[in-house]
Amino acid sequence: MPRKPVRSQPLKKKRGFVTRLRRPVQPHWADMDEESLLDLRICDLGLTLENNPIMERVERLYAELAERGLNLRPHVWFSSEWFSPDGVPGIAIPFYVAHERLTRLEEKMMLKAEGAAERECMRILRHEAGHVICSAYRLHFRPQWRRVFGKFTVRYPKSYVAKPKSRRFVQHLDWFYAQAHPAEDFAETFAVWLTPGSRWRQQYADWPALKKLDYVDRLMGEIAGETPPVRNRSHIDAVRDMKMTLREHYRKKQQNYENDWPDFYDRDLRRIFSDEPRFADNGTAAAFLRASRTDIRATVSHWTGAH
Repeated sequence: MPRKPVRSQPLKKKRGFVTRLRRPVQPHWADMDEESLLDLRICDLGLTLENNPIMERVERLYAELAERGLNLRPHVWFSSEWFSPDGVPGIAIPFYVAHERLTRLEEKMMLKAEGAAERECMRILRHEAGHVICSAYRLHFRPQWRRVFGKFTVRYPKSYVAKPKSRRFVQHLDWFYAQAHPAEDFAETFAVWLTPGSRWRQQYADWPALKKLDYVDRLMGEIAGETPPVRNRSHIDAVRDMKMTLREHYRKKQQNYENDWPDFYDRDLRRIFSDEPRFADNGTAAAFLRASRTDIRATVSHWTGAH
């Protein structure tokens, strides 16, 4: 995909003469072809947060926290994905949001660049800020926290079946993520509470989840203005330490999302929905989907947790 042409910068008058504003310097790999870019090591991308557009969104998060009286500015760094490590009150930001060239590569390799769009990015930042504040103030050690959200030490499941109709959890990120683990339940509840203009009392009226939001509201009032006791500034899995190439990174990432389907599924589907005349009586895939839609919807909903 060709890069968009760079617009000429506006002229700026200064003390009687005209100067041209400096254009941002593009990284050396911005115009590389895809194969050459994939052969670069992640640590050699030279990514820094200084003057990076992502910091405008981080600063917005800081302003939202300050508006609520929370004395916390989570440190951030570039890594391979979104996360906030246990015991480290900071936020790792995936490297692909650092530059549009990397975002396009992520979209091609993974079909989606999670959090690249501004609205989704802010939703994720608020969610991760929930993990940050939990670590910074050791909230999950409080007995009342455990009574409201459950045991923080419960092992994370490899997968979970969501209950879309459940009203015991808020709905913030996709896939009913609050249902995955008590830590995610708190982070999602905090994110809903933090979102500017959120009318959570009205939105979650008559929901059991409202008790969680009320608890978060009281808890944040208790710690407002307090200096967090945990101030670990570690950068976990930072890009500067990643020696693997982008090609190796995406090969590994794609494998994590692959499913090892038996070959006979493809064979049978080609026989059932073939264009060959001898299979004409089998009908079309569209006709089959229409005739079986009730059973298909029920099966998909059961296994994905989607409505």
